[in-house]
This record gives sequence, structure tokens and C-alpha cells, in this order.
Amino acid sequence: MMNHKVDTSPITGQKPGTSGLRKKTSVFMQEHYLENFVQAIWNGTGGAAGKTYVLGGDGRFFNDKAAQVVLRMAAASRAQRVIVGQNALLSTPAASNLIRKRGTDGGIILSASHNPGGPDEDFGIKFNAANGGPAPEDITTRIYSETQTISGYHILNTPDVDLTTPGIFQLGDMTIEVVDPVSAYGEMMEGLFDFDAIRALFASGFTMRFDAMHAVTGPYAKAILEKQLGAPAGTVINATPSPDFAGGHPDPNPIWAKTLMDEMMGLDAPDFGAASDGDGDRNMIVGRQCYVTPSDSLAVLAANARLVPAYADGLRGVARSMPTSAAVDRVAQHLNINSFETPTGWKYFGNLLDDGRATLCGEESAGTGSDHVREKDGLWAVLFWLNILAKIRKPVADVMSGHWTQFGRNYYSRHDYEAVDTVAAEALMSGLRIQLPDLAGKKMAELTITTADEFAYNDPVDGTRTEGQGLRFGFDNGARLVLRLSGTGTEGATLRVYLEQLETASNRLHHDPQIALAAVIAAAEALAGIRHRTGRDRPDVIT
Repeated sequence: MMNHKVDTSPITGQKPGTSGLRKKTSVFMQEHYLENFVQAIWNGTGGAAGKTYVLGGDGRFFNDKAAQVVLRMAAASRAQRVIVGQNALLSTPAASNLIRKRGTDGGIILSASHNPGGPDEDFGIKFNAANGGPAPEDITTRIYSETQTISGYHILNTPDVDLTTPGIFQLGDMTIEVVDPVSAYGEMMEGLFDFDAIRALFASGFTMRFDAMHAVTGPYAKAILEKQLGAPAGTVINATPSPDFAGGHPDPNPIWAKTLMDEMMGLDAPDFGAASDGDGDRNMIVGRQCYVTPSDSLAVLAANARLVPAYADGLRGVARSMPTSAAVDRVAQHLNINSFETPTGWKYFGNLLDDGRATLCGEESAGTGSDHVREKDGLWAVLFWLNILAKIRKPVADVMSGHWTQFGRNYYSRHDYEAVDTVAAEALMSGLRIQLPDLAGKKMAELTITTADEFAYNDPVDGTRTEGQGLRFGFDNGARLVLRLSGTGTEGATLRVYLEQLETASNRLHHDPQIALAAVIAAAEALAGIRHRTGRDRPDVIT
């Protein structure tokens, strides 16, 4: 067993995005690519010597081999211990829980989240800090800086470690602890929710379908929903993790979870439906003939939080990413608690959670979570909904109707233009940016712009400022439009267009969102010229 120092040189393009480094799998498999980035993590965080880490991933193609590289590099850099999920599997929220529960120095998560997997698709790696959350900006900046100056990395020349069986093993002087990926997470969930009430709900004949999308949440959902809570066998479908997600796209939205949506919109639909993504940190909620947008889901959870044991004493505050609808803001106002608007990216919630200013957080991209971990958590959100339904015993559609009657409805939609030519996408954004000071008062289609700015965030905890977080436009009818380029893609640019319109009239709460948002959609096209600039007649994905 030899500790090799391998000479290398910087590789361009290793700048982490909002959730770590994501590229095509073939890129990560290139010589030195993964190793360079892992060494940059050690170098950028003060070295690995004497430290303890958590390691796991979503099981996508290359996950098993990448885990072995990380282990050999951790041992070569004299880490003390690595706690790794059995078969190198850990959902992202489960990894966050282990980091916090075991008091480790951080963790490495191998995932590209909701992106497709396979040899021709996507792979990713990110470092989570000791609080369990994604590395904050100062750490990712240091890691990126190290990738630009790296000249060598350390790795053991040793056979692969057997990760198929829980237990304690040695790799050089480093201890490897292989753990059941589900048990600690299941214990945490049982401590948060009223499992007896949820068991009684299922015992009453309540039916559910959970689509794990051939991703990492399958084993968690089977263990908790079917074994612990008594949901009938078959409640969880597509439960076996697959390296390429069975050829699917593990993004829980009505487009990619179409099979579930078709079932839930049918005449014999189950009472409740849900899905989670590749690494288990996102969720989709749907009732019988009733899709719940992520923005609405966050608002409903906040409004009903006292029904859940973990939040029975009330919420300290709520937070949402800027593009997420303002539905939760009005709930916060009703509850007389603070609401925060942050940039997109879960790491921005970390300070608010750590400082006790927020309890619930959410993003329009199907991420919801609380202060129980420092990541969004798909299965947690599903259990939260089940706990609410177990207490109030109403259909999801009735829950939503009642919520809109009380708080109004934020009609909301996101239009994604994927793999757009990067130059064209950046030109569209820069063209709008230049016009911002002069847009107020100008008419776009049927609407008149009242406000136009580029979102910047001043962190109320540490005082840091984050700029360039999306272009915002307000209209005279109260509608809102946001445009931003996503940081989670691996090819070209993804232009995201967010459309929102508040409706409070009781006779206009149940329209098709695309119809209700027609005036905002037309204003977006008139303002940004998306068809002309991108060559796209329509969005690739509408959610």
C-alpha cells in the first residue's frame, strides 16, 4: 500500500455552481479530473489530516468508482475517519443528518441531483460544511482557487474497499465506517412527525403512490412508508436505484413524473401522490386531480406547522428563494413571524437556520426543508403532508381550496429554455440589465412595468452581499416576472422565466395557471424577446 503523489496541472472549468461541481460523466472520468477537484477540496478547507467526513451519493453511473477515489485520497491525506453509506449510497438530506449527528468536519456528496444519469449524462460532487449544509461562498471560492493552482494530488495505491456490508474497516491509517444509509434518517423522521397518526391514516384505507423515480429515495420510502407506517406494499414504485435512473429524468415535476401524474389525474386515483428526485432532496406533491406547486406546498406547510410535533410550538420564521412565489410571505404575515427572501441555492438558508431566524425554507424548484438538517429534504416534505392530512382528514384539493380562500392564490409557473446557446442567453440577460433604469412606466403587451431591478442579497446574519441573482420586474396589476440563468445545468445555458400573479377574488381561484398568467407571459415575451434571441418557439419544460 503506497501513498502516491501524482503530478497534475489545473483543469479549466472546475468552478462550483449553486450545488457543487456538475459536468458530463465523461468529463469526470477524464484523467485527473475528479482527483484534482477532491484535492482542491482538501487544500481549500485546511487539509484533511485528522478530520472525519461523511461520504455518499445517489447511485448514479460512476458513483461507486468515484467513492473509491475519494476514500483513497482521504486516506492518503491522513483523514482520521470516513463514514460512508452502504454501497456508497446516501441521500443528500441523510448525509446532512449524519454530518450533524456525528459532528464531522463535513461531507462529500456524489450527485447531480435531479439531472439525468448514465455514461452520457451528468455527474456531480459537492462539499458540505460541518453544519451539514452546502459549502458557503467563501469555501467554494477557496476550493475553486485551489483548482487553478494545483500541481499534484495524493492517493493510495490500493484495491477497492468493500462497501457492501456495514462495519468498520481500515484503509491505511484511516478508519472507514460503512453504515446503513436509511436507519439514522428514519430515526430522525420518527422524532419529528406523529407516526401513530400517519399509521392510523393508512389503516383507515387512505391510499398513496410514491414515485422514487429509480433514485436513491426508494429504499428510504420503502422502509419508512411501507414498513414503519404500514402503507400497503406497492405504495412505493420505481424504488430500486438505477445508475441511469432507468433511462428517465429524476426531476419530480409533472413533466418527468408523467406516469404518476396520469395516475393521480385519473378517476380511480389514490388519495395522495408524491415523488422525489435523484438524491432525495426534492419533492413533488399531488392530490387526486390536484397538483400542488412547490411554492404553494411551502405555504401550506407553514400555515399548518403546529399540527406536526416538531413544530407544535410555532415557527421562528420562514425563508424562500427570490424566484419562489410570495405565497408563504402572506402566511408569515398572518402568523406574525419573519419572512426572508434569499438568492437561489440552499446554502443561503444556512445562516438563517443556524442563527434561529427561520424554521422552514423552500424553493420553487421543488426543494423544501427545515432546521432539522441543512439541506432540502424530499421525503421529509412528504411526511409533513401526511402528518397534516392525518390530522385534518381532508382531501388535498380541499386543503388547497381552503388555503387559497384564506390567503389568496399566487398563480405561478416556471418556463425553462434548456441548453440555450450560452452567448445568446447571456446577451439576452445583459440587454435587459442595461435597460433596467429606464423601464419603469413602459408598457409591455397589456401590462405596464412599475419596478425593474437586479436582485442582490444582504445576509442579515454575517453581513455579506451577493449580487447578480436575477432580473425582477413588477407590473401595474401586481404581477411579477423574474429571469435568471440556472447554475445546475451541464450543457449550454438554461434560461428560467418565472411568472406570478396574485388572485384574491373567490370566483377566480381555480383557473388553469397558464391561462391565469397569459398577460404576464405576453409581457415577458414583449420585454425579453425570447423567441428572437434564443430561436425557441416555446419553453422546453413548463412547471
